[in-house]
Amino acid sequence: MMEKMILGRFIPGESWLHRLDPRAKITAVMYFIIIVFLANNWLTYALLFVFVLSLLFASRVPFMFFIKGLQPVFWLIILTLLLQVFFTQGGTTYFEWGPIHVTSLGLMNGAMIFARFVLIIFMTTLLTLTTSPIELTDGIESMLALLRFVRFPVHELALMLSIALRFIPTLMDETEKIMKAQKARGVEFSSGPIKDRMKAIVPLLVPLFISAFKRAEDLAIAMEARGYRGGKGRTKFRLLAWRFSDTFLLVMMLVVTALLVWLRS
Repeated sequence: MMEKMILGRFIPGESWLHRLDPRAKITAVMYFIIIVFLANNWLTYALLFVFVLSLLFASRVPFMFFIKGLQPVFWLIILTLLLQVFFTQGGTTYFEWGPIHVTSLGLMNGAMIFARFVLIIFMTTLLTLTTSPIELTDGIESMLALLRFVRFPVHELALMLSIALRFIPTLMDETEKIMKAQKARGVEFSSGPIKDRMKAIVPLLVPLFISAFKRAEDLAIAMEARGYRGGKGRTKFRLLAWRFSDTFLLVMMLVVTALLVWLRS
């Protein structure tokens, strides 16, 4: 489990994507999640895959990290694919049994849903692998800066999102350690009846919650010891600077959008 959880991890590097402004990367990922739904045929999906794979190559992050990013949601993707395949009617019918229909339209929709999941997960994984938690916090805070005029706690929200994202791999590592300790005591998590597996989760959750609260308390004490009092009057060591490369990334997104519209059937 520890090796599979990639979301929230940051891999330092000197690639073009690592040096981009976090605001540009966050905007590009959010925009990509929207335009991916414009794809409605295999040419448009091929275009999106070429674009995403070129970004993955430019990041200089090993491709296996992105494959591992799919593993935590693999069964969700498979379930969604099967629902599309078995319960979508239209086109040529290949198999029929009661409410279950396997048709050409269902197979095509299932494959496209699978492609959408892969594209979105690759892009979000790319964001976290090439952007440090501090940069994510600063980027989100800067993008929501206008909400300060309505007394919205922008800094606190950005900090909470960053901490929550960073705690995901930490808690998964802690879960892995606790599972190994429980297995050494004879607890089985992957075999036996479902009822016994559910009971085996209880001794896993209790120490995990205790560890999570302990880490949260340690973090709060550390922040208080360093004089943290919220975002008011707080200066930054690293200032965000928008460069030509950031504008180029967004222009690339617009070009991809224009090609998507052109290739749509």
